Formats: sequence, structure tokens, C-alpha cells
Amino acid sequence: MAVPKRKTSKWRRDNRRAQNFFSKVKLSSLATCPNCGELTIPHRVCPYCGYYKGREVIKVS
Repeated sequence: MAVPKRKTSKWRRDNRRAQNFFSKVKLSSLATCPNCGELTIPHRVCPYCGYYKGREVIKVS
């Protein structure tokens, strides 16, 4: 079995994990709300109007 020769430093570990942050946050993953037309995250309740799949889920003042 392969075993690491030395412990991975915190800097090297965190530096490697930092690359994944930018790949997850993309502008193309936004969808327009069919009710109000604002950009929202898909498959979530719209924070601007409170609608999801044509139904009011939360009251937004």
C-alpha cells in the first residue's frame, strides 16, 4: 500500500483546496425566475418574490 513519506503541510493542503472554490461558483449556474425575472439559483425558492414552481412558498415583504 502506498503511504505518504511526509505529512502534508496546512499551506499545501489549503492551497490545493482553494482551486475548487472558483470552479463551483459560476455565473452560468444562475437561472431567471419565471415569476419576477430576477436571477436566482436553480431549484431554489426565489429570494425576491418567494415563488417556486408557480407557487408562493415564503412571504416576501
